[in-house]
Amino acid sequence: MSQNGLLTLPLHAVAHGRTGDKGNTANISVIAYRDAGWPVLLEQVDEARVLALFAPMGATRATRYLAPGLKGLNFVIEDALQGGVNSSLGLDRHGKTLSFLLLGEVMVTCPRAAVPEGSPYLK
Repeated sequence: MSQNGLLTLPLHAVAHGRTGDKGNTANISVIAYRDAGWPVLLEQVDEARVLALFAPMGATRATRYLAPGLKGLNFVIEDALQGGVNSSLGLDRHGKTLSFLLLGEVMVTCPRAAVPEGSPYLK
């Protein structure tokens, strides 16, 4: 979708993620593909949006840390793993799977320059 020269796309169109878990806490980093994606992350991917996404899974807090040298954000999400990998009855409560949820569900509005060349979103 395009409006005013901007595109509204899933977060994965402008960033990739890295994840981990420790106990009942998930750690998700979101890293912009291009320099133009960094301001998009700063402005649109905040603690409130991340917590709202994971609250139905029991998350109680999301803390955002900036990693400007990497053009990235790191979120520490508490109580997101239903007790932790060894305690949960969920099929896969590892933090690794949660980055796909964040990257696929959060929509961002961005300039074309934030999307890597060759992306199907630019066709």
